[in-house]
Amino acid sequence: MKTENEGRAGLLHGIGAYAMWGLVPLFWPLLKPAGAIEILAHRMVWSLAFVGLALLVLRRWGWVRELVRSPRKLGLIALAAAVITVNWGLYIWSVNAGHVVEASLGYFINPLVTIALGVLVLQERLRPAQWAAVGIGLAAVLVLAIGYGQPPWISLVLAFSFALYGLVKKKVNIGGLESLAAETAVQFLPALAYLAWLGGRGTLAFGSHGAGHTALLAATGLVTAIPLVCFGAAAIRVPLSTLGLLQYLAPTFQFLLGVLYFHEAMPAERWAGFSLVWLALTILTWDALRANRRNRAAVAAAAAAAGTAGSSQPVEAPGPVGTAPSTGR
Repeated sequence: MKTENEGRAGLLHGIGAYAMWGLVPLFWPLLKPAGAIEILAHRMVWSLAFVGLALLVLRRWGWVRELVRSPRKLGLIALAAAVITVNWGLYIWSVNAGHVVEASLGYFINPLVTIALGVLVLQERLRPAQWAAVGIGLAAVLVLAIGYGQPPWISLVLAFSFALYGLVKKKVNIGGLESLAAETAVQFLPALAYLAWLGGRGTLAFGSHGAGHTALLAATGLVTAIPLVCFGAAAIRVPLSTLGLLQYLAPTFQFLLGVLYFHEAMPAERWAGFSLVWLALTILTWDALRANRRNRAAVAAAAAAAGTAGSSQPVEAPGPVGTAPSTGR
């Protein structure tokens, strides 16, 4: 019963995390007339404040000493901070500039880009279905590029920056809250300096448009950290295959908001490109679930064989296929 309750709680946390990431396009326009860079700077500053307070309450500071003693990890954290800065900044700008649908496409194709990086950087070998999904994804980008008259650069930059961010975080291998604290610590001084510069010029929006607007800018820390906390709670309670399926909730919500709420145009070539991307993701998901079932069957067969042989050594199941989806928006 306890396991069922844990699984249900994990599923709800996962849905909550991805739903919040999917609905965040409703939040960024509320911060106008602050510009995208000022919003980004506030997000960095207030995220560090919120996450630092959370870690203080939880008394989770042991990781700092280990991180400081590892120049390699410090370098990777700095790289992760730089990459997520590009991702966050472009995402905020694209939403407030009326490109929500194109931004959602970036997160739809992110799993395909992650697979491509695995081949190029980690020398991973793909199954035929994965190759097919990547090929269909490339075809989708070509269709969209022809339709737009140029490559869908917002989608591509968001997808590649987020995939690279996930790859770097995989190599750093520290917890979600801890990782966010380290990354925003790197971002904090430049962000604070930029806000001070805006203040010196008299163009700082913070504090200039009423208490409500000021509170919303400060809430960027909560908007960043709360979904991450929910994701962390889900990651330890549900299988990675479930998280892999849930990750499509966020771009789906973003896409629906772009079309139904923000009323962005969806010409035929854009529908064609999105349809190809959805086909690629369907193939990718089907292949991942099939591979996961095969692994489970192999583990069960090995356990049965070990039991028949009277072995006293337990047979351990291999880890789930794939890696946990990286987070942040």
